[in-house]
Amino acid sequence: MTARPAPARLPSLGRHLWSWVVGALLVVWTTLLLVAWYTGHHEADEITDGQLEAVARLWLSVEPDQTLSTPEPIASSRTRAYVQDVAVLHWVDGQLFTDTHKLAGSLGLNDPPGMGFSNRVQTTGSAVVRWRVYTAPGQGEHAADVVAVLMDMDHRVDLGRDMALKLARPALLVLPLVALLLWWALRRGLSPLVRLSRDVAALDGLGGQRLDTAHRFHEFSSTVHAINTLVDSLQTQARREREFASDVAHELRTPLAAISLQAGAAQHEPSTERLAQLESSALRAGHILSQLLELARAQRDGSAREAWKDVSLGDVAADLIASHAQESHERGHELSLEQPEAPVVLHLQPMLLELALRNLIENALRHTPAGTQVVVEVWQTGAESGVSVSDDGQRAGAPPPTEAQNTSGLGLGLRLVQRIAEQLGGSLQRDTGQAPMTTRFTLRWTRPRP
Repeated sequence: MTARPAPARLPSLGRHLWSWVVGALLVVWTTLLLVAWYTGHHEADEITDGQLEAVARLWLSVEPDQTLSTPEPIASSRTRAYVQDVAVLHWVDGQLFTDTHKLAGSLGLNDPPGMGFSNRVQTTGSAVVRWRVYTAPGQGEHAADVVAVLMDMDHRVDLGRDMALKLARPALLVLPLVALLLWWALRRGLSPLVRLSRDVAALDGLGGQRLDTAHRFHEFSSTVHAINTLVDSLQTQARREREFASDVAHELRTPLAAISLQAGAAQHEPSTERLAQLESSALRAGHILSQLLELARAQRDGSAREAWKDVSLGDVAADLIASHAQESHERGHELSLEQPEAPVVLHLQPMLLELALRNLIENALRHTPAGTQVVVEVWQTGAESGVSVSDDGQRAGAPPPTEAQNTSGLGLGLRLVQRIAEQLGGSLQRDTGQAPMTTRFTLRWTRPRP
């Protein structure tokens, strides 16, 4: 015997959610790092440009001979990243008056550069140094003065990097804690769903069990209600299946027992009457089995919703009456059809509808005495549509039905019709009908509201 392959393990919802959360966190943190990097460098540029302009204005506001002749050299240590050193070049009447760091020659600034901000490149051996330059003219009594303030661009970059790291470092340090808290929150948040899944797995739907409707969360109410509705439907279906199986067993037990007894009697004392009874019991059992096979075939072929289509009840009834005309004549019945002028159309499975209506017509023909009127009526009201099969077999003065007519599977046939009506979204009803009719079976459907 070939072993069945083990079912593939389904992915975990918790891991799926966790992967999405981690992905979202990575996107957020990456965006934060980029914003911090841009913000740090942008603010560093703004700060250093402001410093250059402030130094220039301050230099022009003092007397040149009051400045330091030997300033502190430009710092290269990053421990003083926020103390940005600058170099100053001062021209008076176009002549270089002050060069604090001896940069004029290497930068080609013997003459004052253009006013405002600019960039300069200094080449010293193998090294290349980039400078940020701000040039400002003097005012008033210092109108002949021009001051240029310079700052090493590498210091600006270091300052921007340092500010960006200080902005992003807290987020990087909090990352593990946030991830741990989210993992814990996901586990706690999914725990009610895990408990509900366990309750559903342990539920015995056919044993009368239902899920407890008392839950902490409103979102579970609709799910629990849907599951309980499904369980109720399964229980109802199982009960109907048991009842139907009991009906089938009861209907088959009688002809099979009769066949057994009549066959035994025919072995000891064969006669034409006993053989006729044996044949009648065999035909009855065959008819029951034929009905079951027809129902199974119709349900199998009509299980797909694509098999449903718009069906005219009058056309189906007319075809069945035409196919049973010979049988009704031989049994002495008057078979007729009544229907409105406008066709009554329903969206149904044609094979199941034909099987149900044929059973009702055959029941009326086989289970009523000769001389009975059988009327098939197609009707439609504002709220409902349907088809009825009526007969006057129980009218006063009508001959009583024979034993074969009383015991030929009427109960099973009606059970089949009831099951088909439910599958087609309708119902089967029995009443006395309108005079002179004495028995009426009706297949009824509620019309959808416009």
